[in-house]
Amino acid sequence: MTEAAMVDRAGRPIRVGLDVGGTKIDAVAVSHDGEILGRLRRPTRWGEDAVVDSTVEAVLALGDEVGFTPDDVASAGVGIPGLVDSATGRVLHAVNLGVESLDLAARAGARLGVPFRVENDVKAAALGAAALRGIDGSMAYLNLGTGVAAGIVVDGRIWRGARGTAGEVGHLSVDPAGRLCGCGQRGCVETFCGGGALAKAWGRPGALPVRDILDAAELGDAQAVLLRDDLFRGAAAAVRVLVLSADVERVIIGGGLTALGDRLEHGIRAALLAGAEASAFMRSLHLDERIELLTAGSPAAAFGAALVGASAPVKEIVAHG
Repeated sequence: MTEAAMVDRAGRPIRVGLDVGGTKIDAVAVSHDGEILGRLRRPTRWGEDAVVDSTVEAVLALGDEVGFTPDDVASAGVGIPGLVDSATGRVLHAVNLGVESLDLAARAGARLGVPFRVENDVKAAALGAAALRGIDGSMAYLNLGTGVAAGIVVDGRIWRGARGTAGEVGHLSVDPAGRLCGCGQRGCVETFCGGGALAKAWGRPGALPVRDILDAAELGDAQAVLLRDDLFRGAAAAVRVLVLSADVERVIIGGGLTALGDRLEHGIRAALLAGAEASAFMRSLHLDERIELLTAGSPAAAFGAALVGASAPVKEIVAHG
């Protein structure tokens, strides 16, 4: 009986991936050959029980839309912020979700009868971006959102490093006399190009503060010009660190700030070129040619979570601020 259940599970046609964020869940259904069969977004609710409920409801709603039941699901993967033990599926300190300690894989799996695996959201997005872009070698995924974080993928696998912090550039201090970061250091990369830090420094009301900064800079507002330059220089610094430390071939930029489109990409590229003017070595790296912007609204994070769900877990604690 146990063997039959395992064979049945292996033959199920659907893999589900869920990107669980502070405000929404992005869910995709993926076939065994990697085709995205359907996608939906639902709001995330606050608190540990609510996160489990939201996750389960997203899978069921996706099934209603695409036409499958939990019996058709071979695996489910979740990308979520916070400290993630990918071997046990436990999530710690996901403060934007009201989660202190949550055995998400066990609880969601028990509700649906589906095996769940959980990964840090940025690492899952890195895996998804590499797969969607067809990158076989090395790449880094730089997430520019409220905060700044990165993940590295080499030959289709997440590269974690010795303690799971490989690629973690947001809290690298590049100006010890700079603005105070939430991590306690000064002048972290995140204080230059994180959306939350920029909004705080801007200090003016608005639904999209970073877009407001760029708009005001184009009109000549002196404070906005300084903050815009910080954004581009900070993101360029993150790209340099990722390439110089890991020699990745590509740096794919994702996250909420990609909604700025060409203005963000052109600004980072210009900052990379300006930073290389005085160095033949830096010019030889062609950093400006090694970046690309992920299309706004890309399913990379949810798709990467589906890949995580289909892969064997590795016992590792990983962190992103």
